[in-house]
Amino acid sequence: MPSLIQNWISLSGIILAACSFFAVACLIAIDFYAGFGNPYMGILTYVVAPSFLSAGLLLILLGVLLERRRRRRLAPGEIPRHPRIDFNVARQRNTFLIVVVVTFVFLIFTAFGSYRTYQFTESVQFCGQTCHAVMKPEYTAYQNSPHARVTCVECHIGQGATWFVKSKLSGSYQVYAALFEKYPRPIPTPVRNLRPAQETCEQCHWPQKFYGAVEKIRTHYKYDEKNSPWTVELLLKVGGGDSTHGPVGGIHWHMNVANKVEYIAADEARQQIPWVRITDHQGHVTVYEAKEGRLKPPQVTPEAMRRMDCVDCHNRPTHIFRSPDESVDMSMALGRIDPSLPSIKKNAVDVLAADYQTTNEALKKIADTLSQKYGSSNRETVQRAVNELQKIYRENFFPEMKSRWKVYPNNIGHFQWAGCFRCHDGEHTSTDGKTISADCTSCHTIIAQGPGAELKTLSAQGLEFQHPSEDLGDAWKGQKCSECHNGGSM
Repeated sequence: MPSLIQNWISLSGIILAACSFFAVACLIAIDFYAGFGNPYMGILTYVVAPSFLSAGLLLILLGVLLERRRRRRLAPGEIPRHPRIDFNVARQRNTFLIVVVVTFVFLIFTAFGSYRTYQFTESVQFCGQTCHAVMKPEYTAYQNSPHARVTCVECHIGQGATWFVKSKLSGSYQVYAALFEKYPRPIPTPVRNLRPAQETCEQCHWPQKFYGAVEKIRTHYKYDEKNSPWTVELLLKVGGGDSTHGPVGGIHWHMNVANKVEYIAADEARQQIPWVRITDHQGHVTVYEAKEGRLKPPQVTPEAMRRMDCVDCHNRPTHIFRSPDESVDMSMALGRIDPSLPSIKKNAVDVLAADYQTTNEALKKIADTLSQKYGSSNRETVQRAVNELQKIYRENFFPEMKSRWKVYPNNIGHFQWAGCFRCHDGEHTSTDGKTISADCTSCHTIIAQGPGAELKTLSAQGLEFQHPSEDLGDAWKGQKCSECHNGGSM
């Protein structure tokens, strides 16, 4: 009797399975010896090709079942319900051995492929490059961040099966959104289902060990023709929250070591915080409420409260989109843009901050603008400035996804965004008259400021902040920095 696989469906399955098996074997061998840097190659190896292999095997089985059913109809009673295997028959014995060997090899490849598939879907390349158009801003910013050697899953998923399952369920919708372009532009933040920082950030950053102060030097350039420099050197009071390792106080007093800070935000971006509750190490509870926008009692619920952790201040630890003002200051301080070019600070910031429809349009506009402003003089110097500004734009501005500094608040500090002043504005008071301090010296001590020689004299006691724009007088006092400094030109 002819074999049951002698039908067009099974033969098609054999051809498909054989070709797919050969392709999978070759691709896995290449991966084993060379490794893949392209995520699409990984998808082809561990997702697409195995799918065709499985489809081929299913076609073989389907063809056998249909052929068997057809033969039983033609000769009822002659074909037994179940196959008979007699090892005394050489042909059946050899066929059985071949099936066992092929099945074993297939299972080995399946196990290896499954493990590699898991590894691949956890890789940075898969997260950042597979959905290229969607994740390009985040992936580019990640590569230029302080956490560029930390994989995406270490922060977005962490350890344990529970969060792994949650992430995969969430990822299923994200795949659908990417395929059918249902995703928002820009990608909204903060991430609502992000794992608590105590289970991710604190696996490397140990808050119990924080103490002391850190020196910071920031050089800014004015928007005048001379691009006048102004430097501020300060000690940032990192402090700590564990008395066994140093004084309790400073910025990291907020960490949930001995004190618990909870708050309710009035907006999705967590930029307006009208209600704060602090529970100290002795269990004393104090509630602070803003003078304006006070919450009504029904709005103060456990569900609305968030316990403060690292990402409430360090909310852009990896995906940092730098503003034009900040980027140009840094490039000028490092000598990548020559400060001797008249008004280069203002011209550079203006051209970066403008709205563009595409990246190519922006890059062309940058080159044309600087060429018109500075003509043919200092051609080499101008070209270096053009190259640097184009680099800044490619790394921080993504018009296709509408992603730029304006849509992603950075809560570290208080220069271009409210940041610390969301709570430390001097307007959050308790029922017994206590106020959340807005005193600058609570977090930092200025030890030198100004241009040139003024920086050579350091003050251990600290200096009162001096605004670089002398013509403002005292008009800046009582205002938040972010009310004037918006990341663009002044």
